[in-house]
Amino acid sequence: MRIAIIAGARPNFMKIAPIIDAIQTAQNKGFNISYRLVHTGQHYDEKMSKSFFDELNIPIPDINLECGGGTQAQQTASIMLKFEEELINNPVDLVLVVGDVTSTMACAIVAQKLKTKVAHVEGGIRSGDWDMPEEINRLVTDSISNYFFTTSETANQNLLNCGTNPNNIFFVGNTMIDTLLKNENRFSKPDIFNLFDLEVNKYFVLTLHRPSNVDTPEKFHGILKEIMDNSNGYPIIFPVHPRTRKNLEGITYPQFHFVNL
Repeated sequence: MRIAIIAGARPNFMKIAPIIDAIQTAQNKGFNISYRLVHTGQHYDEKMSKSFFDELNIPIPDINLECGGGTQAQQTASIMLKFEEELINNPVDLVLVVGDVTSTMACAIVAQKLKTKVAHVEGGIRSGDWDMPEEINRLVTDSISNYFFTTSETANQNLLNCGTNPNNIFFVGNTMIDTLLKNENRFSKPDIFNLFDLEVNKYFVLTLHRPSNVDTPEKFHGILKEIMDNSNGYPIIFPVHPRTRKNLEGITYPQFHFVNL
């Protein structure tokens, strides 16, 4: 069994780490299974890409397609063109895609066009919001995948509602939790804990980066105000995405602290 594992964006790296571990364990037990790790380059910043491979002990990708930048359509087209060449030159029995990023959808389409089966890790997730690019990616990927590895019974039901063969659905849980547990022994108190005089169980960590929420300053500021008004005065730590940082100008709340990624 030859597998191409697709990674392109930060969430993908967190999800493929335990999958690669499982494949390597199977190899050590004598199973005839091999993989080729394909990095599409969708996220190409040093902090957003290479560091994940280093810290999660993921092998260096066999190839980086270097498809970063551009509009949604441009990036999709770039990934499809380059992955098609990659898959023709290095045929496999299965293309494994994870999550719901552009790389997930683009590589699934290419694989099916080349008569290669597709497995979707985190299949069946739905938000019902078609304004989210990720929702479109999920719908397209699930509609053409052969096998589905799911994180919840809700995801299973979403797939069944679409007519998916139940024999092709495998409820395996969330591989990101596998990554979390594997690295638990590396947890340490961050410098910001002392820097902002935080107390255990008396602070919030905020993640907020979806373009529809942060790209329009007025909406972004409104969301932050609502959060601040309902945080009971507890400190809020915001690890801020580089693209979001510019829209924080003029934001001043005494309990609000942002940390650049």
